[in-house]
Amino acid sequence: MEHLSTLDAGFLEAEDSDRHVSLAVGGVSVIEGPMPDFASLVDNVADRIVSIPRFKQMVRTHVLDLEPPEWVEDPNFDLSHHVHRAALPDPGDDQSLFRFVADVMERRLDRDRPLWECWIIEGLAGGRWAVLVKIHHCVADGIATMHLLSSFSDDGEGATFASEIRAAHEPTDRGVRVPKVSLNPLDWASGIWQAAVGVTNAATLAVGGVVEITGGLLRPAATSSLAGPVSTMRRYSAARVSLEEVETICHEFGVTVNDVALTAITASFRAALVRRGERPRRNSLRTLVPVSIRSNDAREAVDNRVSLMLPCLPVEKEDLVDQLHEVHGRLTTAKGSGQRQAGSGFISSIGLLPFPLTAWAVRLLTRLPQRGVVTVATNVPGPRQRSRILGREVVSVLPIPPIALQLRTGIAILSYADSLVFGIIADYDTTSDVDELARGIEQAVAQLSAVSAGVRSSAPNGD
Repeated sequence: MEHLSTLDAGFLEAEDSDRHVSLAVGGVSVIEGPMPDFASLVDNVADRIVSIPRFKQMVRTHVLDLEPPEWVEDPNFDLSHHVHRAALPDPGDDQSLFRFVADVMERRLDRDRPLWECWIIEGLAGGRWAVLVKIHHCVADGIATMHLLSSFSDDGEGATFASEIRAAHEPTDRGVRVPKVSLNPLDWASGIWQAAVGVTNAATLAVGGVVEITGGLLRPAATSSLAGPVSTMRRYSAARVSLEEVETICHEFGVTVNDVALTAITASFRAALVRRGERPRRNSLRTLVPVSIRSNDAREAVDNRVSLMLPCLPVEKEDLVDQLHEVHGRLTTAKGSGQRQAGSGFISSIGLLPFPLTAWAVRLLTRLPQRGVVTVATNVPGPRQRSRILGREVVSVLPIPPIALQLRTGIAILSYADSLVFGIIADYDTTSDVDELARGIEQAVAQLSAVSAGVRSSAPNGD
């Protein structure tokens, strides 16, 4: 019997803490037409899921959380419970697709069945169609979700940008296995002692990271409309930029793709605050940035393998180039402070504690109103080449993050072929300007591209 890790189970607890949230992640593949016969599509999905046990498993919990939840086969598995068909109203434009995505993602997945859905969407403009796959976050993180989504394509996953992240070249961190549950208090004491040693070692290796993360979580961010209670309804939008342009900006300014992406997000949030009549402050946009700790040899593992950083994105700075340099500097500082190592060590060490203690602690913490973090921005490396589904080319992939714990917006950044795509999920009632957030991201990248072009043209011999 395979148990959920403490981190995986934590996503279930976080969802249970607020009846207004659904902690599912997803992706939309927009595909060239014409759309194949629906029965053929269902057969294709059926063929693919045979190789993915998690798609036929459901979560079984235990009374009083005396044991961790576990994955068990659904004895009544029926594909028709999971694969659905829908059509967009005319004209089938982006706004129609985004409204449909928001409607699907705001609803919780049924815990009495395997935690995923697939929607075949007809009626997109230009004769196109789409496939939306929705998976609970307790099943997989961003990279694992992309691996699952890629399994629906004709060629499987293929080469992805995931091989370029730092963790990909590090040995597999298999984490700490959940110990056998015991009701003997002496065994509990032993587990607590081992966890304490693990936390001590993590603090020794990355004491600065522990301090930074703890301080970021405990210090309230500046009060603004960006954070607070959310409703049950969602809005969705997306921004698309050229990956070649982003890489040119990286070359000219000596920064990373993630630096450019977070700078574009910073500029757009600054514009939103100004638009709403609010003053951007240094601590207005403390952002949870998940960091993958998944190595290449764990690429196919279906679970969550992430740590985190908590930088304050510099919305207080007006100049875009200043923002870029500041983002690069703050992320460099966050990396150097050991936040990634501290977060990873903490997540591993809590696996040694008896599950009832961690479950009750997570349940309590997720019900407290957190005020330190304002948004989440997660970077997910996607396929290097365009994928195909039943011979049709996937022209774009739109990532979909969740929101919870007082965060009114979440942004997922996906590299796919020659594009960088930003998927934005937001609370319906408090973020009516979600499309303006998307356009602000595109405008910021365009402006940085223009500035970098000016830098090149002014260099001797154009170098």
